[in-house]
This record gives sequence, C-alpha cells and structure tokens, in this order.
Amino acid sequence: MALVTALAVGAVVTLTPANGAASDIATGFVRAVRHLAAPSRDGQAFAGTPAVGALFTASAGRLGQHFCTASVVDSPAGDLLITAAHCVTGTSGTIEFVPGYHGSGRPYGTWTVTEVYVDQAWKSSSSDDDDFAFLRVGQPGSSVPVQDVTGAERLATGTPVSRQLVQVIGYPNATDQPVTCRNWLKQPMAGQLEFDCGGYTNGTSGGPFLSEVDQATGQGLVLGVIGGDQQGGDTPQVSYSAVLGANAAALYERAVADG
Repeated sequence: MALVTALAVGAVVTLTPANGAASDIATGFVRAVRHLAAPSRDGQAFAGTPAVGALFTASAGRLGQHFCTASVVDSPAGDLLITAAHCVTGTSGTIEFVPGYHGSGRPYGTWTVTEVYVDQAWKSSSSDDDDFAFLRVGQPGSSVPVQDVTGAERLATGTPVSRQLVQVIGYPNATDQPVTCRNWLKQPMAGQLEFDCGGYTNGTSGGPFLSEVDQATGQGLVLGVIGGDQQGGDTPQVSYSAVLGANAAALYERAVADG
C-alpha cells in the first residue's frame, strides 16, 4: 500500500437497499436516529448504516479482528473511504472494509483496501491535527464501486463547528455491532473537535462525525473522524477529531486525482 501526500463536496447519492437484509439495516438505522432526536450521554448499539463499516485485518481470504471504523465518502470514482490515519499506520497485510457490518453479517459485501493516503504532516511527525486518511477500495474482478452499493457520506472541509449537532458512529472491538450517539460539538483547542458520549471504546477510531444526517439513508456531512488528540481520546466518554481543513481537502483531491 502506498503512503502518499495529497475539496470538494459531492452530490447526494440516493441509496437503494440491495436486498431484504439491507432493508432491515436501513430500517434499524431510521429507528435508531429517531431515538436520538435529542443529545444523549451514552452511545447505543444499533443495526448500522450502509456507508459506515468496520475495518478488518485479513489473511488467506479470511477476516481477522475488526480494529477501526471507516466511512464511504462521496468521490467521482465512488471508491474512497475516510478514517483516522493512526488506524492504518504501521498496519501490515491486507485490510478489508465491511460496510454496514452487524452481527457478523456482510450485507454490502467485503471491499479490499488498495491504496492508503495520509498527509505529509502525519507521515513526518504523526501530527494530531492531521490524523485522517483516505482509503481506496475495490473488489477483485468487479468494476462496481462501493459508493454505488452503499451510498456515501459527503466530505465537508472548513465547516464552522459552532452549534453543530452531530451523530457519531463507531465499531467497538468487543462487539459485532456499531454504536451511535448524538451531541453538540465542542472545539477545546485549535485544530481539534470534541464529542462527549459514552461507549466509544477501542475500535471506534475513524468513526465519522456526521451532521445533517438524512434519516432515510444515513447519509450526512463528514465534519471529522474519531482520532486526533490522544488518538481519539483516553476514555470512552470523550472523543476527539482533527478539524478537516485545507490539509484534508488537499489530501482528498490527491486521492481523487490518483483515481
């Protein structure tokens, strides 16, 4: 996997569930979001949403342990994910992405990471303010991009965070289902966002901070991903993200150009 240095907010993608299982997951997501109409103190397990999934190690075609979270992000080729840079730094072997993962099910298939893009500031010094990465994924023998199957979140860089109510989704290592929670964003220091809600344990790193979420599709604007300060936070109750600014926009453009 190449590590390279590299804005655009894409169009909304309408999701059509691929099968009955996918429809059940979408329905479960809608119910979860309705339960989260107001800010919450603790994340709750739910059935997942199509464009967010778990990252797995893999060997000889078999999935190992899931270890981080990633999201499909809208792009012209439809093959990009966003996650935290610390999730993919020092990782060897094959990485697989399972969107909508829930209870060991793979309703939208398994997608292999073929390229990893991190910012130069992260490569040189593991800067907390650059703890984000874009991943290119595909399926052997298929030209169908993941975005055509799952829909996509839309990247939002340089977005003011004041008074932003966000939904954060992540996959704890200890379970086979994601957690979700809504709360107001904070900006405790320059370059960092803070989200307070319990239940975000190891494995939720890379999970998206989503605003303006469509209840029918689970699609929204990605304002950040769990990472940054303390690689996302030292406790399950407080999660951080690097602010997605000019560096994130440039990295996204580099990934798009390479595609």
